[in-house]
Amino acid sequence: MNREDAVALLHRYVSSDALRKHCSATAAVMKQIGAYLGEDADRWEVIGILHDIDYERVGEDMERHGPEGYRLLRENGVDEEIAEIVKRHNHMLYGPSYEAPVEISLQAADSVSGLVIACALVKGGAVTDVSPKTVKKKFKEKSFAAGCDRDRIALIDSLMDRQTLYELAIAGITSIRDELGLR
Repeated sequence: MNREDAVALLHRYVSSDALRKHCSATAAVMKQIGAYLGEDADRWEVIGILHDIDYERVGEDMERHGPEGYRLLRENGVDEEIAEIVKRHNHMLYGPSYEAPVEISLQAADSVSGLVIACALVKGGAVTDVSPKTVKKKFKEKSFAAGCDRDRIALIDSLMDRQTLYELAIAGITSIRDELGLR
């Protein structure tokens, strides 16, 4: 599955502009992490795009989030590996003992993308003004972007240092800044 097909599939099940942007941001970070780790960056990007495909459908029912995404993806011909990763990304059901680099990376990307965007918004929407130092400082402020789970970001420590993650996340978000309404 390529990026365009993944976006089309996401749009079939997700109508919220904010959720679509979140999926795009997570995907952009996943693509950067995948490339850094020598993995299939395009495949990792697709996983990021699709990771919350079921979120609107399940509402607040976190017992269904992930498994429902798996079902939707398999019904639409998405391969087992991607569907399984999407299913298992719900850390409330399957975490925090992730071992596969793609699963660890998805946990980190899902949260760090929001942290980087929040840092950009503080800077008037200019993600190009966000530095790893900024993200590191804001990471320590638990009340800043409180919905960004710091424990899930910290899972990346088994794969790379946090400075590298912040650099990759900023690069990913910057690469799609127009799509996200950032400068």
